[in-house]
Amino acid sequence: MVAVKRSQENSLQGGHEFKTEIELLTRVHHKNLVNLVGFCFDQGEQMLVYEYLPNGTLKESLSGMSVIRLDWKKRLWIALDAARGLSYLHYLADPPIVHRDIKSNNILLDSHLHAKVADFGLSKPMADDRKGHVTTQVKGTMGYLDPEYYMTQLLTEKSDVYSFGVLLLELITARKPIERNKYIVREVKAAIDRKKELYGLGQLVDSTIGLSNTLAGFNRFVDLALMCVEESGTDRPTMSEVVKQIESIMQLAGINPNPESASTSASYDDSSRGHLYGNEALVNYSGAIHSPRSDTK
Repeated sequence: MVAVKRSQENSLQGGHEFKTEIELLTRVHHKNLVNLVGFCFDQGEQMLVYEYLPNGTLKESLSGMSVIRLDWKKRLWIALDAARGLSYLHYLADPPIVHRDIKSNNILLDSHLHAKVADFGLSKPMADDRKGHVTTQVKGTMGYLDPEYYMTQLLTEKSDVYSFGVLLLELITARKPIERNKYIVREVKAAIDRKKELYGLGQLVDSTIGLSNTLAGFNRFVDLALMCVEESGTDRPTMSEVVKQIESIMQLAGINPNPESASTSASYDDSSRGHLYGNEALVNYSGAIHSPRSDTK
């Protein structure tokens, strides 16, 4: 069984993203990246054929649209899988690749709830130079989009790190990044009290995640998420550092992050612009953006 992604007929933007995705997916191979099986590009038809992942998107599971219920350990596995896929793109792809649209809708789950990063239509290869960034038109999804990238149009791997930090907060709360004009990053920062149980975030934590006494490593997970969403990219960790941190958190939770090495497999139980997530921006939120203004994706 396969999954087919079909672009809008005669769509210039869709055609560009279609070609980008083919070019990237035919030269990257990792167990935590979705596999491209084939494609069709003929007489206006644009279709990509992927491996079929039966458990849908992470967004569907977190929002209750799926019958899947994710406990704490499953969420840690999903975070690690996605982090490993991103780390591969940043450090082992040649040239390195910035995904540019990390979000729960682009994290797919297989039959064992292994996570795979999907949708490379907005991805950008990074030039092999000393600048460490490329200047490019701003693209991504509101709520996950790096404010520094939005203001400067300078894209780096740290832009993906910001999006991943939002994803980690989404794993904890099961809330959309922007919901009822509230931005999850700001909500967590305002509510956090490191002297309290669960850092005082009990009212924000998804009720289906498990009892508080089962959330081993929760505080460190929150700390990691907040490091990823620092305003300045230089203050954020790299994805390789994120992978190591999640592996360490999993060990605190009694999980072997490298089950393949064990005898038995682990259970998958512009600077003048206003701030991107200022109040006005949240009121006008409409989804993905492909330029400094937002458009629905």
